[in-house]
Amino acid sequence: MSFAIWSILIAAILPILASMPAKVGKAGKGYDNANPRNPAFFADAFRARAAGAQANSYEAFGFYSVAMLIGLTQGGDMAWLNTLAMAFIALRVVYIACYLGNKPSLRSLVWSVGFIVNILVFISPVWGM
Repeated sequence: MSFAIWSILIAAILPILASMPAKVGKAGKGYDNANPRNPAFFADAFRARAAGAQANSYEAFGFYSVAMLIGLTQGGDMAWLNTLAMAFIALRVVYIACYLGNKPSLRSLVWSVGFIVNILVFISPVWGM
């Protein structure tokens, strides 16, 4: 299978990974798996950012997965789709790091570039790209 296909699975797993730093180690002290959405746990700024990174990763997954399926099934060039898939996954990792590291301006820029990548994936069949 191509990286473009695998990237859908990777993008589906990224939201889970985005929240892990808030739930493990020192940052996760006090995390109660019996009450995983306890607002008090996420009152801490770092934990709130991790929750935000997770939520945004779930939100981004829908558009990306549909765009990639359209690109793959409607004649998009596989080499181009693989390149865009790598770019999208890399951008999402950087986005999560920016969210966790409290870099909102850079995070917004990275999100914007990722959104453009999604559009390019979606329209790739139009030009056979």
